[in-house]
Amino acid sequence: MKKFDYTQDFVSINFRKHPELYQIGKGEQGVLLIQPYKNEILPYWKFKTPEIALQSARKIHTLFLEYKAQGDFVGMDMARKFLQMGYTRSRRYANHKSGHKYDKVTKNILPRQEDPLKAESAKIFQGYWQLAKSDPVYVMLTAAHRQSDE
Repeated sequence: MKKFDYTQDFVSINFRKHPELYQIGKGEQGVLLIQPYKNEILPYWKFKTPEIALQSARKIHTLFLEYKAQGDFVGMDMARKFLQMGYTRSRRYANHKSGHKYDKVTKNILPRQEDPLKAESAKIFQGYWQLAKSDPVYVMLTAAHRQSDE
């Protein structure tokens, strides 16, 4: 897999018009850079409470399915990234109330302070993330896109 190229002109590239320029990257790479998808999905990305997380994850998964129906792989992958990010950010706050894993001064790992509400939010996003990333069409399109990216 090629390294994610952060030197692309993310401000001016419309990845819907130029999907050939899209890079999957690793994990959530580029999730807040790829337009117009960032602006389409970000307003729905929330995880403060399990109720809010459920509403958010459902909406983002619905967008995933809409992108799938349109044959828009980039949109599908971006929705998957936002679902994954919902999981990872919820987990971060579930583990550390401040959202910071490391002490700013000593750089030591701070003790975990489990927040059951954020843990539940993480579990919700994880379920929808797993649903998206295991979608057979998504799996096929991901492999094809990675092959064309080589």
